[in-house]
Amino acid sequence: MMAVEKKNIFLSNTIEPLPYVSKSGRGPEKRIPDRDVNTHANFLKRKFEEAYAQSLTQKQVAAIRYKEGTYLEFSGKQQYDLSIKSLENLSAGIRLLNVKTDKETDTVRATVYVPEGKEAFFINKVEKYLESYEKNGKPKYNDLISSIDDVKLAFLEAFWIGKKEDMPTDTPVWCEIWLRVEDVQFDEVESSFSAKCEELGIHCDEKLIKFPERLIKLIYASATQLGELISRHAYIAEIRRAPEVTSFFEELNSKEQREWVEDLLSRIDYDFSNAAICILDTGVSSGHLLLSGAFDDDTVQSVEAAWGNGDHDGHGTEMAGIALYYNLQDRLLSPNRQRIVHHLESVKILPPKGENDPKLYGAITQRAVYLAEISRPHIERTVCMAVTSERYNTNDGSPTSWSGAVDSIVSGAMDRDEKRLFFVSAGNVYPFELSHSEYPESSIIHSVESPGQAWNAITVGAYSQDVRIEDNLLKNYRAVANSGELSPYSSTSVMWDDRWPIKPEILCDGGNVATNGTDYTECTDLSLLTTHYKPLSRLFSTIWGTSSATAQAAWMAAQIIAEYPGIWPETVRALLIHSARWTDSMKSQFCKDDKKTKGRRNLLRSCGYGIPNLDRAIQCMNNSVNLVMEGELQPFVKSGMNEMHIHHIPWPKEVLQGLGSIPTEMRVTLSYFIEPGPGEVGWKDKYRYPSCGLRFDVINQNETKTDFMKRINVKMRGEDKKDSGEGTSGSKFWYLGTDNRDVGSIHSDFRQQNAVDLCDANYIAVYPVIGWWRERAYLGRYNNKVRYSLVVSISTPEIDINLYTPIITQVEASIKNAVEIEVS
Repeated sequence: MMAVEKKNIFLSNTIEPLPYVSKSGRGPEKRIPDRDVNTHANFLKRKFEEAYAQSLTQKQVAAIRYKEGTYLEFSGKQQYDLSIKSLENLSAGIRLLNVKTDKETDTVRATVYVPEGKEAFFINKVEKYLESYEKNGKPKYNDLISSIDDVKLAFLEAFWIGKKEDMPTDTPVWCEIWLRVEDVQFDEVESSFSAKCEELGIHCDEKLIKFPERLIKLIYASATQLGELISRHAYIAEIRRAPEVTSFFEELNSKEQREWVEDLLSRIDYDFSNAAICILDTGVSSGHLLLSGAFDDDTVQSVEAAWGNGDHDGHGTEMAGIALYYNLQDRLLSPNRQRIVHHLESVKILPPKGENDPKLYGAITQRAVYLAEISRPHIERTVCMAVTSERYNTNDGSPTSWSGAVDSIVSGAMDRDEKRLFFVSAGNVYPFELSHSEYPESSIIHSVESPGQAWNAITVGAYSQDVRIEDNLLKNYRAVANSGELSPYSSTSVMWDDRWPIKPEILCDGGNVATNGTDYTECTDLSLLTTHYKPLSRLFSTIWGTSSATAQAAWMAAQIIAEYPGIWPETVRALLIHSARWTDSMKSQFCKDDKKTKGRRNLLRSCGYGIPNLDRAIQCMNNSVNLVMEGELQPFVKSGMNEMHIHHIPWPKEVLQGLGSIPTEMRVTLSYFIEPGPGEVGWKDKYRYPSCGLRFDVINQNETKTDFMKRINVKMRGEDKKDSGEGTSGSKFWYLGTDNRDVGSIHSDFRQQNAVDLCDANYIAVYPVIGWWRERAYLGRYNNKVRYSLVVSISTPEIDINLYTPIITQVEASIKNAVEIEVS
C-alpha cells in the first residue's frame, strides 16, 4: 500500500438544509382507447361474471378447500395503457399483484386479487361507467374501464415472471414463489403457505427472503401442482424459475517454484488495520502458505456445517489470492517489501459437487454475511462475491430475489440499519460464446447476471491487459482483445431498459481470451496468477474473468478503509467510481458516435465508469483535489417532499480565474443506498423499486445562489411559482447528462471547461426524488432518513498548478473560526 501524502479532504458544516418542493413534471399522457360505452360495458360485465362463475365452480368441486377470493388477470389493448393504479383498492382488500408488458405486442397485463365478498367492486364501476358522466363529458371511471380490453380468471401464466419456455411442465422444477404480505403478517403467511404445500405434496425449502410486502419461498413443483397452489392460496403474487448458480473452476497448468513463495513470505510485513475482505464462495484453503497469515481461526466458516469450511473446487482460494495481493505475480517478482493491511474471511455458500439443487441464494447470502458479522462484529468489512446465475435470469435489468436480497443486506433495511460494502461480479461471457457472436458483440448481448442487478452493490466487470502468449500449445493463437479494451469475458447492460442501473460500474483486470480465428479458449498467459486450493501438490493457479476483477476491486476498497478508518461504505463506493476512467481503446470500441443518447450510453453500459485508480481514489495531488461530504436528509413527510441540502464548498476561485482558458475538469459523484421494494408491479406510482432517490445539481456560471435555488426548488420561488430564476442549468456541459447518470443509486458525471468558467461552481445541491417510502405511506417509512456521500473533485492536467493549497487553507481557516466562535 502506498504512502498517502495529501489525504482526501473530508468537509463538515457545508450543509444548508432547505424545505423542498420539487418541480412539477408531467409524465407522458395516458394512451386510453376510445370505446363504444354501451358495447364495452356489457362486454366487461359478462367477462367479470364468467370469471367469478368459473371460480365458484372450481371451489364447489374441489376436494381440498379453496382460497377465499379470486385471482383475475386484466389485459389492456395492444399499444395502449392499462390504468394500473386504479386496479387496486386497499380498503376493500383488492391488491395488485404483478404487472407485465408483452414487448412483442405492446400489451400490458396485470394480476389482481379480489377477496370474497368484494366481487361486485369492479362490476359496480362498470355500471357507473355505463350510467354516469363526468363534467368533461366522459363516462365515470373512463380511464380505468376503457383501458381494460379483457378480464379473465388468472392461471399459472398470469403469475409467471420470466420466459414462457422456462415454465414447468409435468416434470417438477425449483420455483420461487413471491407471496404478498401486509403489515406484519410474515409468520402467518409463511405458516399458511408451508401448510398448503404440505397438503398438496409440494416440497418447500425452509429458507425465506423478506422484503416490504413480499415474502419469497422456494418450492419444487410441476405445472399442475403450481396450478393447484394458485387455486388454494390467497397470497401468491409472482412465480419465477429459481436461479441455478454457474461458477467456473477451471484447473489450469501453472509454473511455480516453492522458492518464490518463501521469498515473498520473507518480504511481507503484516500491518493489519480494522479492514477485512469477506469472500463468499466455495470455501478456502486457509492453510496455504501465502494465505494463512491473513486468516484467523474464527474467520473461515460455512452456511451449512455439513459442507465443511474448506475449498472443494478451487475458486474460493483463487479469489483469496487476488483479494490479498491484488497482483500476485507482481508481488513475487518485486524485490521490495510488501505491506498487508487487511485480513481475509471466508464463508462457504456453494455446496460440494454432487449437490445441485437450486437454493434460495438471497437467503444464503444474507446468512453468510450475518455469520461473518457475528464472528467479528467490529470489523470494517468488504463483502466480495463472484458467484452468479445466468439461467432464468432477467435480461432487462429488473431485480431478482437474489439482487433484491443483496440490496437489502447493503442498506441494512431488515436489521439494525447497518450499512455494508458489497462487491459482486458481473458474470462471464465464456469463450465458446465468441464462436457464435464476434467480440465485442458477444459482450453486448450477454447481460449482467444475477445478482449483478443490485442497486447498492458495486458490480464489477473486466478489462484486458495482457496480450502476449508464450504457451507453445497456442503458438498460432492471439489475444482477442487489445490491451486496455473490454475483456471478452465481461458481460454488460447495453441491452437493459434505460431505467435500470449502470452495470457494471467499474472494470478491473479479468484477463483475455485466445483465438486462432476459429476457436476460442482461455489461456494461462492471459490470466492472473493466484493461489491453488491444494497447496500440498501445487502452490499456484490462475484465474480470469469478472471473478479476478471483483477480487481486485475488493482489494482496492480495503486499502481505502485502512487509510480512512470509520469511512462510510457509501463513501468508499463513491471514491472508487469517482476515480474510474475509460481508456482511449474503450472509447474507440463503444463511443464512435459521441452523443449522449448513443455512443456515450453504450460506453457507460459496456464499461461502466471505467478502470478505478487507487492513487486517485485515496489521495489528493496538487493539481487534483477530492472533497468528500457525508450527510443525511429526510426526503419525505407523509404529505410530500420534505428537504434538500445545499453544500457550500471551498473553491479555488482566484486560482481558476488566473488559469483562464486552461482545460479543467469538475467531477461530482453522489452515492447512497436504497431500501428495495422488488416485485413485478410496474415502475410507476407506489410500486417503485427504490425507497427514495437522490439527485445532484451544480450552480451554473450565469446563476446567483438565489437563481440556483429557484431553478431546482419551487419552495424558494415565493408567490410566483413559475419564477425559476434568471440563469440556466448548464446541462450541456455535463458529459453524460441526466438521462444517463440519473439511474440506480450512484450518480457520477463530469464537465470539462476552461478554468475560468468553473471558478464560481461552489454550490452543489442534493435533493430527493420520489420513492416507495412516500408512495406507500401506509407502511410508515415516509419519515425515514437516507445517508449519502458526495465527492467533488477539481483537476487540471497541468502538474505544476497548485489547486490543493488554496482549498486546504480555506478548510483550515473555517475550522479555526468555528473553534474560536464556540470558545467565545
